[in-house]
Amino acid sequence: MISALMPNYNRADLAFERGEGAWLYSTDGRRFLDFGGGIASSSLGHGHPGLTRAIAEQAAKVMHVSNLYRVPQAEKLAARLVENSFGDSAFFCNSGAEANEGMVKMIRKYQAENGHPERWRIICFDGAFHGRTLAMISATGNPNYIKGFGPAVDGFDHVPFNNLNALRAAITPETAGIILEPIQGESGIRSANDDFLPGLRAACDEFGLLLGVDEIQTGMGRTGKMFAYEWSSVEPDVMSLAKGLGGGFPIGAVVARAAIAENMKPGTHGTTFGGNPLACAAGNAVLDVLLEPGFLAQVSARSALLRGELAKLSREFPDVVQDIRGRGLLIGIKLGVPNTAMQAACLAHGLMTVAAGDNVLRLVPPLTITEQDCHDAIRLLRLAVQDLAAPKVAAQPVDAAR
Repeated sequence: MISALMPNYNRADLAFERGEGAWLYSTDGRRFLDFGGGIASSSLGHGHPGLTRAIAEQAAKVMHVSNLYRVPQAEKLAARLVENSFGDSAFFCNSGAEANEGMVKMIRKYQAENGHPERWRIICFDGAFHGRTLAMISATGNPNYIKGFGPAVDGFDHVPFNNLNALRAAITPETAGIILEPIQGESGIRSANDDFLPGLRAACDEFGLLLGVDEIQTGMGRTGKMFAYEWSSVEPDVMSLAKGLGGGFPIGAVVARAAIAENMKPGTHGTTFGGNPLACAAGNAVLDVLLEPGFLAQVSARSALLRGELAKLSREFPDVVQDIRGRGLLIGIKLGVPNTAMQAACLAHGLMTVAAGDNVLRLVPPLTITEQDCHDAIRLLRLAVQDLAAPKVAAQPVDAAR
């Protein structure tokens, strides 16, 4: 008999009743250190007083009015995102997949409104993950996600990540733009090379294309800067956000330059719930913390601490911990044992992690973790590594959705 809750997730037999900071407490009384962060979404951890207060206060006033009316909370959040990014205007939705759908529509609409309706195709990259809607599984390009859902949605061309020659060879008169994750999350925390974003920007400028960055996982302070594109000399034309933007509350956004945003006139795009007062109150509460002087420097400091300890673990157990990837608090551990087995061993010791492709284990904790949280995580991870360092285990690595 099928469960009432549709069985499309491989859920661990765990349920949580409360959380404090980076810690979660299960219904059976156990305590877990959350270095999965709701898959990089719980940016302020659990029970953060500013975030919970903002949500409770707003919920007691008004949660939803629809976009038939002004939403002051959305106006404030948009202004702050614009002030702290390359963009001029923001659109709010409910999720990362919706944000990416909006980004693709804006790229196509810009080309059509500027005399190039034939430009509608988007170049994406092997190993990407852009969401689970029909269009976004096609943008992702992973056959495992497309299988069983009919033909892929047309309009997405894929080239190898970090290959500028392949990128330029794929540009045709129908190409409208390029979208990428500055660090690919699901496929194993694979970072763009230092010359890759500048090369993409140069190609876009040369051929009249738009550059879109998917910052759903890398944005909102995750890498130690507000947005990951800031680690390069490049500014994009349009950007998608979600995950950490609401600190665990569902919200997505598309931030765009004025020349793109001005084409999105009434009737071109919309959402029932996107940008409602409650979601935007959460987004503003997150920004209150991220914009505090020194906060992003603290993210980088916690990252340095974790990476230093992980390097020691790698030297001690090189057959298990083979490489450390990523930036900031988006950390990938390339393993010499199956990542499923390591994830299970970590959970058994009270550490929550997230699997990724290329046999990688992700550490994506709240950005508010303390030094003690870092030391506790390494201690628990060491126990898991020790469990797997001797007899090899039979479990197979899997790719896990970001």
